[in-house]
Amino acid sequence: MRLLGYTRISTATQDAQLQLDALLNAGVEARDIFSDVTSGAKKASARPAMSKLLEYAEPGDVVIVWRIDRLGRSMLDVLNTIAKLDERNIQVRSITDNIDPSTASGRLMLNLLTSMAEYERELIVERVNAGIAAARARGTTLGRPATPREQVVEKLRIAQEARTRGKTAAEAAQLVGWSRATLYRQQSAFTD
Repeated sequence: MRLLGYTRISTATQDAQLQLDALLNAGVEARDIFSDVTSGAKKASARPAMSKLLEYAEPGDVVIVWRIDRLGRSMLDVLNTIAKLDERNIQVRSITDNIDPSTASGRLMLNLLTSMAEYERELIVERVNAGIAAARARGTTLGRPATPREQVVEKLRIAQEARTRGKTAAEAAQLVGWSRATLYRQQSAFTD
């Protein structure tokens, strides 16, 4: 039986150290910790480290997480992940939540906690959308400010000159600080 750890943070600006410390204190070896930096809304099968963990885990192993919501924000995804592991005789343990999905009360707690995590995620989305709507109602323009037309025309001229000198579209776009796709998009906008 091996103890395997899994951590997940949503953005690179967050710190997984709390999760790592908890896993190490629970007896998981550092080499057996799999870490993702991605949204919990992303399916477990689409997360690189989770996919590697699922491939690496063998019957009898125990997957340990700091909190059950590290497996995902969607109740369905968390339950599917646990079911896949259970089918392979791999246990799941949550340090903070102290959940054992092999028992009836553990499954009840698991369902409650994953439902709460999903509810919390939906509330965050609602608050963000309400904030955006309120800002727009006040006349706030969201997003990156539009580049002045004269500046775009000048960048297109520079890129076109570079293209006539044999540069690729990507090289010409890089000269003016654009991606190749932006160059094509701007060219299309000014030729329509």
